[in-house]
Amino acid sequence: MTARILIVEDEPAIGELIAVNLRHAGYTPVLAHDAAAARQQIDAALPDLLLLDWMLPDTSGIDLARRLRADARTRGMPIIMLTARAQEGDKLTGFEVGVDDYVTKPFSPRELLARVKAMLRRAVPAAADEALEIAGLRLDPVTFRVTAQGAPINLSPTEFRLLHYLMTQPDRVLSRARLLDSVWGDHVYIEERTVDVHIRRLRLALQPSGHDRLVETVRGGGYRMLPA
Repeated sequence: MTARILIVEDEPAIGELIAVNLRHAGYTPVLAHDAAAARQQIDAALPDLLLLDWMLPDTSGIDLARRLRADARTRGMPIIMLTARAQEGDKLTGFEVGVDDYVTKPFSPRELLARVKAMLRRAVPAAADEALEIAGLRLDPVTFRVTAQGAPINLSPTEFRLLHYLMTQPDRVLSRARLLDSVWGDHVYIEERTVDVHIRRLRLALQPSGHDRLVETVRGGGYRMLPA
């Protein structure tokens, strides 16, 4: 799977260095040079992980992290703070506002990649047996039932798995390759356009209740399940 990682760093050379290493490791890096640009990126699509510099030109990374943790949409987004401030009090400040990990500058690319991999492993979606609901659309993986405002919706096993995965990742842009890996399994060698076929069938099943609008096509990116 290709995780999308937002790098918020005001020093272009450092930001580019991080981006190059992430790209080589198979991730999709996105750069923002201040908090305002970071908010624009986050509003457009939630990243899988945020690498956040403490010192930014418009507002501090700490203030941005505090705002993100206060917002229900971004509350669960993993955040790694990047900073030259290595005092214990600084680290405690970061953890108190909800930062998940803390990497001090200068750091080696290998160390940062190790932290990123560990953080993404921990940032798992909702439990497999947990019922999910978005805007009246409810999916129960235990009973294998999907309902819209209480009315049953019939889905094939593949469409059910596809909807389940989309609902565990609300507001995230999911590439076709990622959906193939997560829904079909990376051992299955099928074409990416197969995802489009099943998305179309899923939308047809959701159309009578109007919930097909929740499955959004993101040009050049893939698909996204709107949160409401």
